[in-house]
Amino acid sequence: MAKARTTNVRDLRKINRSRALVEMYLHGPMTRLEIATAAGVSPATVSNLVSELLDQGVLIEVGIEDSDGGRPRVLLSVNPAYGYVVGVDVGETGTLVELFDLGMQPLASHAMSLSSDVLVPAESVDQVLEGLATVIKRSGVDEQSILGVGVGVPGMVAHGDDAVVDAQTVGWEAVPLGRLLRRGTSLPLLVDNGAKTLGQAEKWFGAARNVDNAIIVLLGAGVGTSIITDGELYRGSSSSAGEWGHTTMAVNGKTCRCGASGCLEAYVGARAMLARYAELAGTADDAGSSDDIIGRLEHVISAGATGSDRAAVALLEETASYLGAGLADLVNLFNPQRIVIGGWLGKMLTDRLLGAIVEAASKHALRLPYSQVSIVPAELGTDAVALGAATLPISQFLAAGAVPARAPQRRGARTGPSG
Repeated sequence: MAKARTTNVRDLRKINRSRALVEMYLHGPMTRLEIATAAGVSPATVSNLVSELLDQGVLIEVGIEDSDGGRPRVLLSVNPAYGYVVGVDVGETGTLVELFDLGMQPLASHAMSLSSDVLVPAESVDQVLEGLATVIKRSGVDEQSILGVGVGVPGMVAHGDDAVVDAQTVGWEAVPLGRLLRRGTSLPLLVDNGAKTLGQAEKWFGAARNVDNAIIVLLGAGVGTSIITDGELYRGSSSSAGEWGHTTMAVNGKTCRCGASGCLEAYVGARAMLARYAELAGTADDAGSSDDIIGRLEHVISAGATGSDRAAVALLEETASYLGAGLADLVNLFNPQRIVIGGWLGKMLTDRLLGAIVEAASKHALRLPYSQVSIVPAELGTDAVALGAATLPISQFLAAGAVPARAPQRRGARTGPSG
Protein backbone atom coordinates (compact mmCIF):
# COMPACT_ATOMS: atom_id res chain seq x y z
CA MET A 1 0.00 0.00 0.00
CA ALA A 2 1.41 3.38 -1.03
CA LYS A 3 2.41 5.66 1.80
CA ALA A 4 0.38 8.86 2.00
CA ARG A 5 2.34 11.94 1.03
CA THR A 6 3.10 14.27 3.90
CA THR A 7 2.49 17.97 3.44
CA ASN A 8 5.68 19.86 4.26
CA VAL A 9 6.29 23.52 5.01
CA ARG A 10 7.02 24.34 1.37
CA ASP A 11 3.76 22.71 0.23
CA LEU A 12 1.79 24.56 2.89
CA ARG A 13 3.35 27.86 1.88
CA LYS A 14 2.40 27.25 -1.77
CA ILE A 15 -1.15 26.29 -0.79
CA ASN A 16 -1.58 29.43 1.31
CA ARG A 17 -0.17 31.66 -1.43
CA SER A 18 -2.49 30.04 -3.94
CA ARG A 19 -5.59 30.46 -1.77
CA ALA A 20 -4.81 34.10 -1.11
CA LEU A 21 -4.09 34.85 -4.77
CA VAL A 22 -7.28 33.18 -6.00
CA GLU A 23 -9.37 35.25 -3.59
CA MET A 24 -7.61 38.49 -4.52
CA TYR A 25 -7.79 37.79 -8.22
CA LEU A 26 -11.49 36.97 -8.28
CA HIS A 27 -12.72 39.28 -5.52
CA GLY A 28 -10.09 42.00 -5.06
CA PRO A 29 -9.07 44.60 -4.17
CA MET A 30 -8.98 43.33 -0.55
CA THR A 31 -7.42 44.23 2.78
CA ARG A 32 -5.09 41.84 4.59
CA LEU A 33 -7.86 40.97 7.04
CA GLU A 34 -10.30 40.22 4.22
CA ILE A 35 -7.70 38.00 2.54
CA ALA A 36 -7.12 36.06 5.77
CA THR A 37 -10.85 35.50 6.25
CA ALA A 38 -11.56 34.52 2.64
CA ALA A 39 -8.51 32.23 2.30
CA GLY A 40 -8.94 30.67 5.73
CA VAL A 41 -5.43 31.47 6.98
CA SER A 42 -4.12 33.39 9.95
CA PRO A 43 -3.40 37.16 9.85
CA ALA A 44 0.27 36.41 10.56
CA THR A 45 0.44 34.05 7.55
CA VAL A 46 -1.22 36.64 5.34
CA SER A 47 1.20 39.32 6.50
CA ASN A 48 4.17 37.15 5.51
CA LEU A 49 2.84 36.02 2.14
CA VAL A 50 1.63 39.52 1.21
CA SER A 51 5.11 40.89 1.93
CA GLU A 52 6.62 38.20 -0.31
CA LEU A 53 4.15 38.84 -3.12
CA LEU A 54 4.61 42.62 -2.91
CA ASP A 55 8.38 42.18 -3.13
CA GLN A 56 7.93 39.83 -6.08
CA GLY A 57 5.73 42.39 -7.83
CA VAL A 58 2.72 40.07 -8.05
CA LEU A 59 0.67 42.30 -5.75
CA ILE A 60 0.31 46.07 -5.64
CA GLU A 61 -1.27 48.50 -3.22
CA VAL A 62 -4.23 50.18 -4.89
CA GLY A 63 -5.77 52.37 -2.22
CA ILE A 64 -6.79 52.88 1.39
CA GLU A 65 -9.99 51.72 3.08
CA ASP A 66 -11.22 53.75 6.03
CA SER A 67 -11.82 51.79 9.22
CA ASP A 68 -14.16 52.59 12.10
CA GLY A 69 -11.87 54.59 14.34
CA GLY A 70 -8.78 52.47 13.66
CA ARG A 71 -5.88 52.80 11.29
CA PRO A 72 -6.80 52.97 7.59
CA ARG A 73 -6.31 49.60 5.88
CA VAL A 74 -4.37 49.15 2.67
CA LEU A 75 -6.20 47.60 -0.29
CA LEU A 76 -4.23 45.03 -2.27
CA SER A 77 -4.71 43.66 -5.77
CA VAL A 78 -2.98 41.37 -8.22
CA ASN A 79 -0.72 43.55 -10.36
CA PRO A 80 -2.18 43.61 -13.90
CA ALA A 81 1.25 44.44 -15.34
CA TYR A 82 3.10 41.57 -13.65
CA GLY A 83 2.61 39.31 -16.66
CA TYR A 84 0.51 38.65 -19.74
CA VAL A 85 -1.55 35.82 -21.20
CA VAL A 86 -2.86 34.92 -24.64
CA GLY A 87 -6.27 33.42 -25.38
CA VAL A 88 -7.12 31.67 -28.65
CA ASP A 89 -10.50 30.66 -30.08
CA VAL A 90 -10.09 28.06 -32.82
CA GLY A 91 -13.57 28.15 -34.31
CA GLU A 92 -15.33 26.76 -37.34
CA THR A 93 -15.59 30.19 -38.95
CA GLY A 94 -12.06 31.34 -38.15
CA THR A 95 -9.44 31.89 -35.45
CA LEU A 96 -9.27 34.70 -32.89
CA VAL A 97 -6.09 35.42 -30.91
CA GLU A 98 -6.06 38.00 -28.10
CA LEU A 99 -3.36 39.14 -25.67
CA PHE A 100 -4.37 40.31 -22.18
CA ASP A 101 -2.72 41.69 -19.08
CA LEU A 102 -3.47 39.95 -15.78
CA GLY A 103 -6.44 42.26 -15.25
CA MET A 104 -7.91 40.71 -18.43
CA GLN A 105 -7.67 43.97 -20.32
CA PRO A 106 -7.15 43.18 -24.04
CA LEU A 107 -3.96 44.75 -25.37
CA ALA A 108 -3.99 43.30 -28.90
CA SER A 109 -6.26 41.15 -31.04
CA HIS A 110 -6.01 39.39 -34.40
CA ALA A 111 -8.89 37.62 -36.18
CA MET A 112 -8.53 35.37 -39.23
CA SER A 113 -11.11 33.71 -41.46
CA LEU A 114 -10.82 30.19 -42.82
CA SER A 115 -9.69 29.72 -46.40
CA SER A 116 -12.16 26.86 -46.98
CA ASP A 117 -15.33 25.31 -45.59
CA VAL A 118 -13.32 22.62 -43.80
CA LEU A 119 -11.48 23.12 -40.52
CA VAL A 120 -8.03 21.79 -41.43
CA PRO A 121 -5.61 21.21 -38.53
CA ALA A 122 -2.61 22.55 -40.45
CA GLU A 123 -4.41 25.82 -41.25
CA SER A 124 -5.61 26.21 -37.67
CA VAL A 125 -2.05 25.71 -36.38
CA ASP A 126 -0.71 28.27 -38.88
CA GLN A 127 -3.40 30.77 -37.87
CA VAL A 128 -2.72 30.34 -34.16
CA LEU A 129 1.02 30.91 -34.67
CA GLU A 130 0.41 33.86 -37.00
CA GLY A 131 -1.99 35.40 -34.52
CA LEU A 132 0.42 34.85 -31.65
CA ALA A 133 3.26 36.61 -33.46
CA THR A 134 0.92 39.43 -34.47
CA VAL A 135 -0.50 40.21 -31.03
CA ILE A 136 2.95 40.12 -29.42
CA LYS A 137 4.23 42.59 -32.00
CA ARG A 138 1.19 44.88 -31.80
CA SER A 139 1.17 44.97 -28.01
CA GLY A 140 4.89 45.55 -27.63
CA VAL A 141 4.93 42.98 -24.83
CA ASP A 142 8.18 41.16 -24.08
CA GLU A 143 7.60 37.50 -24.93
CA GLN A 144 9.42 36.54 -21.73
CA SER A 145 6.62 38.21 -19.74
CA ILE A 146 3.89 35.96 -21.22
CA LEU A 147 2.80 33.38 -18.65
CA GLY A 148 1.20 31.12 -21.21
CA VAL A 149 -1.18 30.61 -24.12
CA GLY A 150 -4.63 29.07 -23.70
CA VAL A 151 -6.36 27.58 -26.74
CA GLY A 152 -10.07 26.76 -27.01
CA VAL A 153 -10.99 24.21 -29.70
CA PRO A 154 -14.06 22.28 -30.88
CA GLY A 155 -14.22 18.68 -29.71
CA MET A 156 -12.71 16.65 -26.89
CA VAL A 157 -9.20 17.26 -25.57
CA ALA A 158 -6.90 14.73 -23.90
CA HIS A 159 -5.01 16.75 -21.31
CA GLY A 160 -1.41 15.72 -21.87
CA ASP A 161 1.67 17.28 -23.42
CA ASP A 162 0.38 16.61 -26.93
CA ALA A 163 -3.14 17.95 -26.18
CA VAL A 164 -4.72 15.44 -28.56
CA VAL A 165 -8.02 16.71 -30.01
CA ASP A 166 -10.88 14.55 -31.27
CA ALA A 167 -13.56 16.62 -32.96
CA GLN A 168 -15.83 14.23 -34.83
CA THR A 169 -18.07 16.92 -36.31
CA VAL A 170 -15.18 18.65 -38.08
CA GLY A 171 -13.19 15.55 -39.00
CA TRP A 172 -10.39 15.90 -36.45
CA GLU A 173 -9.26 12.49 -35.20
CA ALA A 174 -6.42 12.27 -32.66
CA VAL A 175 -4.89 15.59 -33.75
CA PRO A 176 -1.84 16.30 -31.50
CA LEU A 177 -2.52 20.02 -31.43
CA GLY A 178 -0.13 20.79 -28.58
CA ARG A 179 2.77 19.06 -30.31
CA LEU A 180 2.01 20.78 -33.61
CA LEU A 181 1.86 24.23 -31.98
CA ARG A 182 5.11 23.70 -30.08
CA ARG A 183 6.93 23.47 -33.38
CA GLY A 184 6.30 27.19 -33.76
CA THR A 185 6.42 28.56 -30.21
CA SER A 186 8.24 27.86 -26.95
CA LEU A 187 5.55 29.54 -24.83
CA PRO A 188 3.66 27.33 -22.34
CA LEU A 189 0.49 25.96 -23.97
CA LEU A 190 -2.82 24.81 -22.49
CA VAL A 191 -5.61 23.44 -24.71
CA ASP A 192 -9.24 22.82 -23.79
CA ASN A 193 -12.68 22.50 -25.33
CA GLY A 194 -14.09 25.88 -26.39
CA ALA A 195 -17.38 25.45 -24.53
CA LYS A 196 -15.40 24.80 -21.37
CA THR A 197 -13.25 27.92 -21.82
CA LEU A 198 -16.42 29.95 -22.42
CA GLY A 199 -17.80 28.48 -19.22
CA GLN A 200 -14.68 29.41 -17.29
CA ALA A 201 -14.93 33.02 -18.50
CA GLU A 202 -18.59 33.33 -17.53
CA LYS A 203 -17.92 31.63 -14.18
CA TRP A 204 -15.06 33.98 -13.32
CA PHE A 205 -16.27 37.26 -14.77
CA GLY A 206 -19.75 36.94 -16.23
CA ALA A 207 -23.29 35.68 -15.78
CA ALA A 208 -22.33 32.56 -13.80
CA ARG A 209 -20.22 34.40 -11.26
CA ASN A 210 -20.95 33.52 -7.62
CA VAL A 211 -23.13 30.58 -8.67
CA ASP A 212 -22.05 27.11 -7.51
CA ASN A 213 -24.24 25.07 -9.86
CA ALA A 214 -24.54 26.42 -13.39
CA ILE A 215 -24.52 25.32 -16.99
CA ILE A 216 -23.03 27.59 -19.62
CA VAL A 217 -24.28 26.83 -23.13
CA LEU A 218 -22.24 27.55 -26.26
CA LEU A 219 -24.29 28.01 -29.43
CA GLY A 220 -22.45 28.54 -32.69
CA ALA A 221 -21.59 26.31 -35.60
CA GLY A 222 -21.51 23.61 -32.92
CA VAL A 223 -23.39 23.19 -29.66
CA GLY A 224 -21.82 22.41 -26.29
CA THR A 225 -21.92 23.12 -22.58
CA SER A 226 -19.73 23.74 -19.58
CA ILE A 227 -21.17 22.12 -16.46
CA ILE A 228 -20.32 23.66 -13.08
CA THR A 229 -21.20 21.54 -10.04
CA ASP A 230 -20.39 22.70 -6.49
CA GLY A 231 -18.24 25.46 -7.98
CA GLU A 232 -16.07 23.09 -10.02
CA LEU A 233 -16.04 22.19 -13.72
CA TYR A 234 -17.43 18.71 -14.32
CA ARG A 235 -15.39 16.89 -16.98
CA GLY A 236 -16.37 13.23 -16.73
CA SER A 237 -13.95 10.29 -16.91
CA SER A 238 -12.20 11.45 -20.09
CA SER A 239 -13.06 15.17 -20.19
CA SER A 240 -15.84 14.72 -22.74
CA ALA A 241 -18.71 15.69 -20.44
CA GLY A 242 -20.86 18.51 -21.78
CA GLU A 243 -21.39 17.30 -25.37
CA TRP A 244 -25.02 18.40 -25.08
CA GLY A 245 -25.27 19.05 -28.81
CA HIS A 246 -25.05 15.30 -29.40
CA THR A 247 -27.82 14.25 -27.07
CA THR A 248 -30.77 12.80 -28.98
CA MET A 249 -33.61 15.24 -29.61
CA ALA A 250 -35.56 13.00 -32.01
CA VAL A 251 -35.16 9.25 -32.52
CA ASN A 252 -34.45 8.62 -36.22
CA GLY A 253 -34.41 12.38 -36.72
CA LYS A 254 -32.21 14.56 -38.88
CA THR A 255 -28.69 13.39 -39.61
CA CYS A 256 -26.12 15.26 -37.54
CA ARG A 257 -22.62 16.17 -38.67
CA CYS A 258 -21.30 13.63 -36.14
CA GLY A 259 -22.97 10.83 -38.13
CA ALA A 260 -25.73 10.06 -35.66
CA SER A 261 -29.38 10.95 -36.21
CA GLY A 262 -31.62 13.26 -34.20
CA CYS A 263 -28.88 15.17 -32.31
CA LEU A 264 -29.83 18.54 -30.85
CA GLU A 265 -27.11 20.16 -32.96
CA ALA A 266 -28.91 18.95 -36.08
CA TYR A 267 -31.76 21.31 -35.12
CA VAL A 268 -30.20 24.31 -33.35
CA GLY A 269 -26.63 24.49 -34.71
CA ALA A 270 -25.87 27.39 -37.06
CA ARG A 271 -25.50 25.29 -40.21
CA ALA A 272 -28.56 23.22 -39.32
CA MET A 273 -30.61 26.40 -38.96
CA LEU A 274 -29.48 27.70 -42.35
CA ALA A 275 -30.24 24.34 -43.97
CA ARG A 276 -33.72 24.31 -42.42
CA TYR A 277 -34.35 27.89 -43.55
CA ALA A 278 -33.47 26.93 -47.15
CA GLU A 279 -35.90 24.01 -46.87
CA LEU A 280 -38.70 26.24 -45.57
CA ALA A 281 -38.02 28.98 -48.12
CA GLY A 282 -37.53 26.60 -51.03
CA THR A 283 -34.10 27.99 -51.87
CA ALA A 284 -30.69 26.46 -52.51
CA ASP A 285 -28.99 25.05 -49.42
CA ASP A 286 -25.50 26.49 -48.95
CA ALA A 287 -25.44 25.89 -45.19
CA GLY A 288 -22.20 23.93 -45.49
CA SER A 289 -20.31 27.00 -46.67
CA SER A 290 -18.36 28.93 -44.02
CA ASP A 291 -18.53 32.05 -46.22
CA ASP A 292 -20.13 34.70 -43.98
CA ILE A 293 -22.21 32.11 -42.13
CA ILE A 294 -22.58 34.59 -39.27
CA GLY A 295 -23.87 37.35 -41.54
CA ARG A 296 -26.32 35.08 -43.34
CA LEU A 297 -27.78 33.75 -40.13
CA GLU A 298 -27.98 37.25 -38.63
CA HIS A 299 -30.07 38.30 -41.63
CA VAL A 300 -32.41 35.31 -41.30
CA ILE A 301 -32.89 35.73 -37.54
CA SER A 302 -33.51 39.45 -37.95
CA ALA A 303 -36.10 38.79 -40.65
CA GLY A 304 -37.82 36.23 -38.47
CA ALA A 305 -37.87 38.51 -35.44
CA THR A 306 -39.45 41.37 -37.41
CA GLY A 307 -41.92 39.07 -39.15
CA SER A 308 -40.80 40.16 -42.63
CA ASP A 309 -40.01 36.61 -43.82
CA ARG A 310 -42.50 33.79 -43.20
CA ALA A 311 -39.89 31.07 -43.59
CA ALA A 312 -37.65 32.84 -41.09
CA VAL A 313 -40.56 33.22 -38.64
CA ALA A 314 -41.24 29.48 -38.86
CA LEU A 315 -37.54 28.73 -38.36
CA LEU A 316 -37.38 30.79 -35.18
CA GLU A 317 -40.50 29.12 -33.79
CA GLU A 318 -38.97 25.69 -34.39
CA THR A 319 -35.59 26.75 -32.99
CA ALA A 320 -37.13 28.11 -29.80
CA SER A 321 -39.05 24.85 -29.31
CA TYR A 322 -36.04 22.58 -29.83
CA LEU A 323 -33.70 24.75 -27.81
CA GLY A 324 -36.22 25.09 -24.98
CA ALA A 325 -36.67 21.31 -24.88
CA GLY A 326 -32.91 20.84 -24.82
CA LEU A 327 -32.54 23.30 -21.95
CA ALA A 328 -35.31 21.50 -20.08
CA ASP A 329 -33.26 18.30 -20.34
CA LEU A 330 -30.37 20.13 -18.66
CA VAL A 331 -32.69 21.37 -15.92
CA ASN A 332 -34.04 17.88 -15.26
CA LEU A 333 -30.63 16.18 -15.37
CA PHE A 334 -28.44 18.63 -13.45
CA ASN A 335 -30.77 20.84 -11.37
CA PRO A 336 -28.67 23.99 -11.96
CA GLN A 337 -29.27 27.34 -10.33
CA ARG A 338 -28.58 29.12 -13.58
CA ILE A 339 -28.27 28.36 -17.28
CA VAL A 340 -26.25 30.89 -19.28
CA ILE A 341 -26.67 31.00 -23.07
CA GLY A 342 -23.54 32.17 -24.88
CA GLY A 343 -21.66 31.95 -28.17
CA TRP A 344 -22.18 34.14 -31.22
CA LEU A 345 -25.37 32.32 -32.20
CA GLY A 346 -26.49 32.29 -28.59
CA LYS A 347 -26.25 36.07 -28.53
CA MET A 348 -28.30 36.42 -31.72
CA LEU A 349 -31.02 34.16 -30.33
CA THR A 350 -31.19 35.60 -26.82
CA ASP A 351 -31.26 39.15 -28.16
CA ARG A 352 -34.48 38.37 -30.02
CA LEU A 353 -35.87 35.07 -28.78
CA LEU A 354 -35.07 34.62 -25.08
CA GLY A 355 -38.69 34.84 -23.93
CA ALA A 356 -39.84 32.15 -26.37
CA ILE A 357 -36.92 29.89 -25.44
CA VAL A 358 -37.65 30.21 -21.71
CA GLU A 359 -41.35 29.55 -22.28
CA ALA A 360 -40.54 26.41 -24.29
CA ALA A 361 -38.20 25.21 -21.54
CA SER A 362 -40.96 25.65 -18.95
CA LYS A 363 -43.23 23.30 -20.89
CA HIS A 364 -40.72 20.43 -20.87
CA ALA A 365 -38.95 20.77 -17.52
CA LEU A 366 -40.12 19.31 -14.23
CA ARG A 367 -41.81 22.03 -12.20
CA LEU A 368 -39.65 21.91 -9.06
CA PRO A 369 -36.17 22.13 -10.65
CA TYR A 370 -37.49 24.62 -13.20
CA SER A 371 -38.73 26.87 -10.39
CA GLN A 372 -35.17 26.98 -9.04
CA VAL A 373 -33.33 27.92 -12.24
CA SER A 374 -32.85 31.16 -14.14
CA ILE A 375 -32.08 31.13 -17.86
CA VAL A 376 -30.06 34.19 -18.84
CA PRO A 377 -27.89 35.53 -21.67
CA ALA A 378 -24.11 35.44 -21.40
CA GLU A 379 -22.48 38.72 -20.39
CA LEU A 380 -19.03 38.60 -21.99
CA GLY A 381 -19.70 38.88 -25.70
CA THR A 382 -18.67 36.83 -28.69
CA ASP A 383 -14.95 36.67 -27.81
CA ALA A 384 -15.61 34.88 -24.51
CA VAL A 385 -14.06 31.61 -25.75
CA ALA A 386 -10.72 33.39 -26.24
CA LEU A 387 -11.12 35.24 -22.94
CA GLY A 388 -11.80 31.97 -21.15
CA ALA A 389 -8.86 30.31 -22.89
CA ALA A 390 -6.63 33.08 -21.53
CA THR A 391 -7.72 32.17 -18.00
CA LEU A 392 -6.17 28.69 -18.40
CA PRO A 393 -2.58 29.92 -17.84
CA ILE A 394 -3.88 32.29 -15.14
CA SER A 395 -5.47 29.34 -13.31
CA GLN A 396 -2.16 27.52 -13.49
CA PHE A 397 -0.30 30.61 -12.27
CA LEU A 398 -2.65 31.08 -9.30
CA ALA A 399 -2.62 27.37 -8.41
CA ALA A 400 1.19 27.47 -8.33
CA GLY A 401 1.11 30.38 -5.89
CA ALA A 402 2.59 32.76 -8.49
CA VAL A 403 5.56 30.58 -9.30
CA PRO A 404 5.25 30.39 -13.12
CA ALA A 405 7.19 28.08 -15.43
CA ARG A 406 8.99 31.16 -16.71
CA ALA A 407 9.24 34.12 -14.37
CA PRO A 408 8.30 37.39 -16.03
CA GLN A 409 10.45 40.44 -15.57
CA ARG A 410 9.06 42.64 -12.85
CA ARG A 411 6.96 45.46 -14.25
CA GLY A 412 6.09 48.84 -12.83
CA ALA A 413 3.05 49.02 -10.61
CA ARG A 414 -0.27 50.08 -12.02
CA THR A 415 -3.37 50.88 -10.06
CA GLY A 416 -6.71 49.22 -10.58
CA PRO A 417 -8.37 45.94 -9.61
CA SER A 418 -7.72 42.71 -11.41
CA GLY A 419 -10.52 40.57 -12.81
